Amino acid sequence: MKIAGHHSLPLPPERAYQLLQDPEVLARCMPGCDALVRTGENEYQMKMKMMLASISGLFDGTIKIVEPDPPSSFRLIVEGKGKIGFMKGDGKLNLTAGGTGTQVAYEGDVQVGGTLAAVGQRLLDTTAKMMIKRFFDKIAETSAAAGV
Repeated sequence: MKIAGHHSLPLPPERAYQLLQDPEVLARCMPGCDALVRTGENEYQMKMKMMLASISGLFDGTIKIVEPDPPSSFRLIVEGKGKIGFMKGDGKLNLTAGGTGTQVAYEGDVQVGGTLAAVGQRLLDTTAKMMIKRFFDKIAETSAAAGV
C-alpha cells in the first residue's frame, strides 16, 4: 500500500526535525505506542497496540531512522509483528519552511500480512491516514504545550 501526504507544523524546520527524531516525543505521539526504547544509533525497539475494525493485538517491532539530512529529510523503516500479523513500512519525510512553520511531506510503502491484511485495502488505507493525522496533530499539540 502506498501512503503519501503532507502536514503543517507550527515550528521552524530545525525544531520540527528535532521533535520528529526525539524518541520520547515519538512514543507520546504515535497512536497505540506503549514503549519506544533506543537500542542503537537511530534505532529503536517499540511495543504498540493495534486496533483495526474488530481485530486488535500487540506488536513488537523496530524503528530505524536512516539517511538523515538535518533539517531537511530522513527515512523511517518500521517493522512489527504480533499474533494478528505483521507490518513493514519504509517512508521518506521531507521538511521545508513554509508560511509560519514547516511543511512535512511524506511518502512511502506499507506492507501488511496475516489476519491484519484480511480487513481489506480500503479500511487499511483509511486507518493509516487517520493514524498519520493523529500523529502530526499530537506533535503540533506537544510543541504548543512546551512553548516551542
